[in-house]
Amino acid sequence: MTAPTALVIGSGFGGLAAAIRLSCKGYQVQVLEKLDAPGGRAYVHRQDGFTFDAGPTIITAPQLLEELWALCGKKLSDDITLKPIEPFYRIRFDDGTHFDYSGDAATMRREIARFNADDLPGYDRFVEAADQACKLGFEELGHKAFDSFSDLLAAMPSMIKLKAWQTLYSMVASYLRDPKLRMVFSFHPLLIGGNPYSVTRVYSLINTLERRWGVHWAMGGTGALIRGMVKLLQERGVSLRYNAPVTRINVTQGRATGVTLANGDQLRADIVVSNGDAAWTYKNLVDREHRSHWTDRHIETRRYSMSLFVWYFGTNRLWEDVPHHMIMLGPRYKGLLDDMFLNHKLADDFSLYLHRPSASDPSVAPPGCDAFYVLAPVPHLDSGTDWQAQAEPYRMRIQKYLESTVMPGLGEHIVTSRLMTPQDFHDRLWSHKGAAFGMEPRLLQSAWFRPHNRSEDVENLYMVGASTHPGAGVPGVLMSARAMASVVPDA
Repeated sequence: MTAPTALVIGSGFGGLAAAIRLSCKGYQVQVLEKLDAPGGRAYVHRQDGFTFDAGPTIITAPQLLEELWALCGKKLSDDITLKPIEPFYRIRFDDGTHFDYSGDAATMRREIARFNADDLPGYDRFVEAADQACKLGFEELGHKAFDSFSDLLAAMPSMIKLKAWQTLYSMVASYLRDPKLRMVFSFHPLLIGGNPYSVTRVYSLINTLERRWGVHWAMGGTGALIRGMVKLLQERGVSLRYNAPVTRINVTQGRATGVTLANGDQLRADIVVSNGDAAWTYKNLVDREHRSHWTDRHIETRRYSMSLFVWYFGTNRLWEDVPHHMIMLGPRYKGLLDDMFLNHKLADDFSLYLHRPSASDPSVAPPGCDAFYVLAPVPHLDSGTDWQAQAEPYRMRIQKYLESTVMPGLGEHIVTSRLMTPQDFHDRLWSHKGAAFGMEPRLLQSAWFRPHNRSEDVENLYMVGASTHPGAGVPGVLMSARAMASVVPDA
């Protein structure tokens, strides 16, 4: 008998994981990618001898990757070398002090004591609460598709036990009194597009994920993982078609029947899976008459994550004092977050994530050189910022800040450079409002309230990726493919 067919739109982590799982379920799968190479947000830029991962740089919960390789009868270690990073991050405050965030319990206690030894008992209670959040929110609910209202009702006891209505920052503040330590233990939701002052405390589970399984770097860059997943698919006979933007999901009598490409090609399929931004997918790829839930109005009334300004650059010297991962917090914390998420205002100040992969992996830069990217969370396109005009002035402000803090004389050593702005997220990655992580992961935009893995509007249409359940970040995106596979019919 002929195997049922599946078309997967997008070749990011979610799309590739979905294609692997569908292939292993017996589907005949084809992956369609808008860009000229796989990866989506995890695309790789190669420029002047430097390798720049466009997006994700931190790998946690590696067992989720190992599971995909195991499904194909392989071992992750056959294709990928994961290198543990220690410390996980250096968190630098605007006054020049810093906190080295580690996976070692004794080191963490020493770091906390340097700031406020009285907060050590509170830290222990925070760890217990984070572990409970990980058990209930990640291990028990993360893979569940939340396909029906009954799924939400079944999860309510766990959510009540977790006090899910409390925000993460409020939770941290209830355990820790030192203002700097409150920042150290509440910034993590920014890595997945959330405001610490509005996301549920369930996201404290990220702390446990990192402590339990570590923070890793894939040697060769995050793109090495994408290449490894593509190899798994190719070995299974799955085709990947690049430069193939999908402009319409074809729907007949309420059922997805295939897609139309920008060049006019029409491809038929038994099911369609979108790894694209969910809001973009519904608004731009599914005709209005087929959308009773995700109407244009419903899409526009959702709250969206912030966006990102990313400057990739290479230098002709090494910066040995800069660790692999550094969080550089600006002079304001809540005020800057308010400007980003509530006021949609591009502020004069910023906080930065400075990434130096060549600290762990010399292969990403020429000999004697360093590769970097520096990322500034910024408001999405509702800010009205003209990024074509503002990109270079904003980059220069970041350069001057780096020169005045951790990289003196930087401008004299830059040998290659490129930028990514919220406009690129909109135009290149087709992300609604240029939001980098889809809908903001607030409590009422999470789990059942987030775009479902099985479409609420169109039969045989499925969603994976950062903007569907369970959310952004490599672990969340990989789990979205597992949740999707749980509600797709067997071949």
